[in-house]
Amino acid sequence: MTLRGRLTAAFLTVVLGPVLLGAVFVGSTLSAVDRGRAVERLGVAAAGVRTSVDALCQQLRAAADAVALVADPAARSRAADQMVGRGVAAGVQIADAAGRTSYATLGGPAGPWQDCAADAPAGPVRALAARVRLRDPAGADLGTVAAALPVDPAFVARLAAVTGVGVTLLDDPGRITHTTEKREVRAAVLAAAREADGERVTGTADGRYVRRVGPSPGQPLPLVLSVPGERPPGLYAALVGAVVLAALLAVLAAWRLARVTTRPLVELAGAVDRVAHGDLTARVPVRSRDEIGRLAGAFNRMTRETGSYVAALTSSRDQLRGHLTVLGDTLASTHDLQRILRVILHSAIAATGARAGAVLLLDGEDVLVGQCVEGLDGRWPTEDRADPATLRVPVGAGVVGTVAATGEPLRGRWEPADAPTGEPSCETYVAVPFAAPRGAEPRGDPDRPGHPPAEASDSAALGVLALYDRLGADEFDDDDLVTLRTFAGHAAVAVENVRVHEEAQRLSLTDPLTGLWNYRYLRESIRREVERANRFGRMLSVLALDLDRFKDVNDTWGHAAGDAVLVEFARRVRGEIREVDLAFRQGGEEFVVLLPETDARGATIVAERLGAVVRDHPVPVDGHAGEPIRVRVTVSIGIAVYPDHAAGGQQVLDAADDALYAAKAAGRDGYRLAQAPDPVPTQEIPVVVTTVSPPDGLPRAGAGDAATVAQGGASSGPHPPRQSRGR
Repeated sequence: MTLRGRLTAAFLTVVLGPVLLGAVFVGSTLSAVDRGRAVERLGVAAAGVRTSVDALCQQLRAAADAVALVADPAARSRAADQMVGRGVAAGVQIADAAGRTSYATLGGPAGPWQDCAADAPAGPVRALAARVRLRDPAGADLGTVAAALPVDPAFVARLAAVTGVGVTLLDDPGRITHTTEKREVRAAVLAAAREADGERVTGTADGRYVRRVGPSPGQPLPLVLSVPGERPPGLYAALVGAVVLAALLAVLAAWRLARVTTRPLVELAGAVDRVAHGDLTARVPVRSRDEIGRLAGAFNRMTRETGSYVAALTSSRDQLRGHLTVLGDTLASTHDLQRILRVILHSAIAATGARAGAVLLLDGEDVLVGQCVEGLDGRWPTEDRADPATLRVPVGAGVVGTVAATGEPLRGRWEPADAPTGEPSCETYVAVPFAAPRGAEPRGDPDRPGHPPAEASDSAALGVLALYDRLGADEFDDDDLVTLRTFAGHAAVAVENVRVHEEAQRLSLTDPLTGLWNYRYLRESIRREVERANRFGRMLSVLALDLDRFKDVNDTWGHAAGDAVLVEFARRVRGEIREVDLAFRQGGEEFVVLLPETDARGATIVAERLGAVVRDHPVPVDGHAGEPIRVRVTVSIGIAVYPDHAAGGQQVLDAADDALYAAKAAGRDGYRLAQAPDPVPTQEIPVVVTTVSPPDGLPRAGAGDAATVAQGGASSGPHPPRQSRGR
């Protein structure tokens, strides 16, 4: 028998263990795959249900909006009948401010109507409805308009057809209202749904998987989805038979091979053991020319080449250290901090043979926060393993906290502390600190224009670079510590360069006096906001502000008083707008405010607040001879809305500028809304373009986009704004 045959038989001898593990693995894997597929199908189905219900609510809301936009009551009733006639809604009700129904279409769904905006139904759901407020041109509340569609067995069947799973609608006590499940599985599905925690997937005794969907905001229907399992029958019996057969073959082969494979394999095992302990001079005697002799010769060649490889790797490591300076210059030229830290961490792990590592930076609150990690699977100290920022270690706690506090590197074997420190678990570690280069200047906060610079020392601590568990289970040595110090130095330079770049960028985009964004950033922002409004069918309001008779303040009290007025005015503007709004100093006493997703009514409210906060509170300044005075100032405001008043960024700025001139001409201390462009579009009842229901009866997501564009439209594209004219 050749060596190949003997090795084949030996493999059969030792294969029993892997066969057992393989059988367990196959069984568990198939079960896991079956459950995973079911979970995936139910997840897709749940998303489809939410999308379908959301699209249905959007359709109903669009129908209600269309009726509410009609000013004449008689025409409003005709519009309601028109919505029902076109199939957009099954019923429309118009109620006055007291809640009494003033008009209802014929044949509407039976009550109660479940509001799309409700969190959960109070009882059985008979119809799904969307309500909008009915207001007169002055903004007074006239009542509500509600549009509804019935929730019946056909509705549930359409949901099942769209999602491809079984769908069951429950009432408030948890009983079945409508379902597409077969009668024999309904009880099991309902029992599994009652045991489900939130939207987790549960299984039934007959192999089905069940998931609850809703009720939740935007999807108020309590639904249950189910799919049958796909696990093949008789799986475990087949696996047991395969294991028994493999065991019989292994026993027969072991009896045969016990006498023929001892001596050469013992010699080879001894040589391998010596090599494993670092003796690369070990050799195996070549006693024959058969497969054993060829294996021995190949082993001897392998040990010789391994020795050469070790010498080459040692030389390569020395060369790697010499090339780190070039790597540092390359990394210092990049301003993407996360990318730089990932490159540094990956290179450090490759250079030292570590299994895992992390880079943590000081967040200014004596806490080290993870910025990038690698290889920490199974070592993570928190439940959220996707976000490196959840790795948080107080300065002075644990290994990395001690390194940050003392500024001295540490290496050795891990000894778990009595109290958790937030660090990853490991067997061996090496950690080095890195700090800003000496002579670095303190930097301001690049995310807050006008924010004063933070305190900084000549060598301010930045963070810690830590590596865990060297390959081969050996501890990290002094060479690894030297290598890691080099990478930490590059990390410090890279972090400081990124901070310098961000500070320079901040200074180039902000006004040094008021701390507001400058005209350069206004050009970028108006283009970006118009593109966003155009993409999502939103509105963008632009406010052009100008302090009235500001020249008189400078001429009377001096430019220092004028600067104080500008700074105080900018502070009040920031205090009256939202975080998503943007305020700019365009030049002199001229300012611009961008209000994303805000219509003309919302913009006028903001303008009224800004005018009142400036008018009602005179600004305290130092007058002549240093005596304190209070200067009364007012502001004129022009308002323009994209896309109502313009088709691009420059045009909407021009429209707001023209409205500002109108406010100035009207006596100042007020606001004016830009005029609609000529020709004035013909007024008509806005109706969703895709009002005809698809064959399955369910609206599609995004079906209301055309109506949205018709009512709030997108522009033809952004253009850079111009400098506004002097006033």
